Amino acid sequence: MGRMTPSAAPEAARAGRRARPVPPPRPPLARPREAVVAGVAEGLARHLGAPVGVVRALFIVLALLGGAGILFYAWCWALAPRAAGEQPPTSSAPVAWILTACAAVGLLPLALLSLVGGRGFVTIVAVTTLAAVAAGVWAALIDRRDPVRGPRHATVVRSADAVVLVVVFALAALAGRDGRIADVLLIVVPVAGLAVLLSSNLVGKWRELSGERDKRIREEQRAEMAAHLHDSVLQTLALIQNRGGASSEVARLARAQERELRAWLYDGDQPADSDLSTDLRDYAAALELDYPVRIDVVAAGTSTERASGEVAAAAREAMLNAARHAGGEVSVYIEGGAGGVDVFVRDRGAGFELDHVPSDRLGVRQSIIGRLRRLGGTATVTSGPTGTEVHLRSAREEAGARG
Repeated sequence: MGRMTPSAAPEAARAGRRARPVPPPRPPLARPREAVVAGVAEGLARHLGAPVGVVRALFIVLALLGGAGILFYAWCWALAPRAAGEQPPTSSAPVAWILTACAAVGLLPLALLSLVGGRGFVTIVAVTTLAAVAAGVWAALIDRRDPVRGPRHATVVRSADAVVLVVVFALAALAGRDGRIADVLLIVVPVAGLAVLLSSNLVGKWRELSGERDKRIREEQRAEMAAHLHDSVLQTLALIQNRGGASSEVARLARAQERELRAWLYDGDQPADSDLSTDLRDYAAALELDYPVRIDVVAAGTSTERASGEVAAAAREAMLNAARHAGGEVSVYIEGGAGGVDVFVRDRGAGFELDHVPSDRLGVRQSIIGRLRRLGGTATVTSGPTGTEVHLRSAREEAGARG
């Protein structure tokens, strides 16, 4: 029963010959964010699995055949998206300066033909104007957003192209001084080029105005949503906290949700900087999820203290001790100034005597007092029956006081 019949054996062999490995799918057609010009040749080469040099040579050959390569390049440029990424797109080739140099080179034969006459004057005027306009438009629409170049580069390029077009206009007017209609109409070409060059700047202004309008609409929608949620959800969460008490599980969860909702509503689109007050607020929210405590963090003044500093580490240790041993309500007050920063951590626990803490318990001695002493600042712990207060003072403020 386990043997294969003679007729089945050839069929199995043919099926084995027909089974071929499936080639991997091709990557999607997408232009890279870092390219020489626009990334069309490189993106097409990745999509086809061909060398990028061969693709670029093919574009050049097709461009010589009636401009088909130029049209195909423009079509791929318009339809192929950019590859996903956070960095803005950039190009290594100075396209705007190359076009500007080509336009400037065309001024020499124009000057000679305007004085001595000759054929080809109209063609040179058209090519020179087209190169200058293309350079200005490229600088306004592409180089302005390029992080390598920026708005200042775009302004310099556009100014140089405007000078080229003014010279072309003067040479065309000089060549048409005899009043012939064809020569007079030729003056319109550089004037139209200047108009297009200036209109490209209007496109950038329109984009900025559209972005501002979209941002204003988002802010208005956020304000309406915040007002609605404040009248409903936030008040409900606050009522749950007041009824449940600081140590209840329901109140802690309600406070955590209130923090997240307020941060989403009022922090906006910009990420919070990793400064001292922001770090301690985030740490307080995490402690409220792990311990039966309610921590209020209040900041006054300005300070350059960062979350990675020793003051922040000592403050986090003091907050952890208050949440772990005291619970209930804890207040953190941060007062910053030009000379430094003061941090006060207060709880309403039973208190303790620092001298009675076992010598192997190094949380207060080393993580708080010792850390600030090594930094050059001071840390004092005042404890009594009604609670404990930890006062941290940065070294810079100490130095300012001694000076």
